[in-house]
Amino acid sequence: MAFLIDTNVLLRTLITDDPQYEIVQTAIAALRRSREQLFIAPQNLIEMWNVAIRPSDKNGLGLSPIEVKAEVSRLKELFILLPDTEQMYSEWERLVSEYEVRGTKVHDTRLVAFMLIHSLSHILTFNVKDFRRFEEEVTPKSPEEIVGTY
Repeated sequence: MAFLIDTNVLLRTLITDDPQYEIVQTAIAALRRSREQLFIAPQNLIEMWNVAIRPSDKNGLGLSPIEVKAEVSRLKELFILLPDTEQMYSEWERLVSEYEVRGTKVHDTRLVAFMLIHSLSHILTFNVKDFRRFEEEVTPKSPEEIVGTY
């Protein structure tokens, strides 16, 4: 199987004292032991940068640009970064129209479009419910589910 790693999982790899840090590390290790392919999208890195650099009093991590750049480099070494393609917009538009997506869920829909373009079947996410509407397209799995089954 091919897994896209959602931004909310990537963010948990940055902070060792995060309550979900251990489950993320365990889930990623389990997927690697099972020889699953683990991918990230440019959108993941953009979203991660936004949260990581934002001040902590604004619901961010408060990291410096130098620290975030180092983390982006680390993530690109740990996971396979696939490119955006010309087909992304048309696939995204098809999905938001077909599933009548509204509000901030358009961003998750873009990740689903990315997955379909790159033939990625699964997404590792803490927001499984946000991807359930697309279960005919992709399979969302939480880190807890991975740890429980791999």
